[in-house]
Amino acid sequence: MRLNEDPAAFEAFYRRHVDAVMRFVVRRVSDPHLAADLTADIFLAVLDSAHTYVPGRGSEIAWLYGIARNVVSAQHRKAAREARATDRVAGRRLMDDDDLVRMEERVDAERRMRGALETMRRLPDGERAVLELVAIDQLTVAEAAAALSIRQVTARVRLHRARRALGRVAELENTSSPAYVEGQV
Repeated sequence: MRLNEDPAAFEAFYRRHVDAVMRFVVRRVSDPHLAADLTADIFLAVLDSAHTYVPGRGSEIAWLYGIARNVVSAQHRKAAREARATDRVAGRRLMDDDDLVRMEERVDAERRMRGALETMRRLPDGERAVLELVAIDQLTVAEAAAALSIRQVTARVRLHRARRALGRVAELENTSSPAYVEGQV
């Protein structure tokens, strides 16, 4: 069949079979708009596969119904996938613009936190211990010194060094941010 090469032949073919194809589709789907779309899709598929029609294997209507069945089946599979996806998100609130902004802020904060934690891991044990007790466990410097069995002055010096190391990391992070590079900071 040369339907894809001869517009007049395709028009004749279309006029001969459009009603039968529409009936075929309407028996399988309940939405009239979907039925019209699928009918159009079937005839587009006919154009794509016209070269595969072999008259000796059967009538052109049987070949056309085979294409129609494939197109309708593909639509049903697509609808089933969409229904499964809808079921998976049912009851879940979709993210709006405010949610996305909060998510970006969290990601940025977590990135900074990971950098600070990595810096803390690299601190000498004594500095890290004082910093953890003061910054994370919320002890005073005097309480941290007592917990570590060190003098208060030693605890202050270690805390100062630890904070300075974290400050350098924060400073490096700020100077490499896009806002800083563009001169906005």
